[in-house]
Amino acid sequence: MSQTRINIKGTSYGLVIQIGPGDWGSLLTELESRLEQTPSFFKGGRVALHIGPRQLTQFQLEHVGDLLKSHQMSLWAVVGEAEETRQRATSLGLETKLASSQALRPAQEETRRAGQDEHKAILIRRTLRSGQSLRHAGHVVVIGDVNPGAEIIAGGDVVVWGRLRGIVHAGAGGDDSAVVCALALAPMQLRISRHIARSPGGDSGEGQVSAIGPEVASVQDGQIVVELWGTK
Repeated sequence: MSQTRINIKGTSYGLVIQIGPGDWGSLLTELESRLEQTPSFFKGGRVALHIGPRQLTQFQLEHVGDLLKSHQMSLWAVVGEAEETRQRATSLGLETKLASSQALRPAQEETRRAGQDEHKAILIRRTLRSGQSLRHAGHVVVIGDVNPGAEIIAGGDVVVWGRLRGIVHAGAGGDDSAVVCALALAPMQLRISRHIARSPGGDSGEGQVSAIGPEVASVQDGQIVVELWGTK
């Protein structure tokens, strides 16, 4: 699925979904597929749709609103360049601009320079136990363990200063550049974007991970690769 056609990211406004050029019907199919990959991450999100110069009819706006609603999300803004589309969005009670252009910058312009994404990260100083779930649109840092049966779903990176033995999903909005780091990396399941790796005792996936010391997992050439932390 091309990330230049559909890009989903978390901001202080909620989720911003940027839709690029292409057939509208096929793009909505791609969007629905993306939402179905991690329903728990997107559930309850409020969405600002960024469509660029595309012109949408009132029916198309209502259709995408219904699609988001079926995934327990709400459309609150449609930001585009076409005046007719903005007027139709306004008639449906939707906002047509955000207070800051920062939320609309393409993801490729948001580099990982130190400090740039700090406001999107959360720090957890405790162990996540079985049955506990943590979901955040940005980066997640845990000082403690993530026990089997616990779950982390993050839109950005996941860093665990402890043992990671639960389920972790980094880059849940489709960010292949996200990483997972832990002092002991032995998760029941590890996902980065739409790529999956499992522990050696689990079902086969795109790769396997084991606990041999501090490690970092990243996507390389379309699959998850685990390396010793600090080797790069």
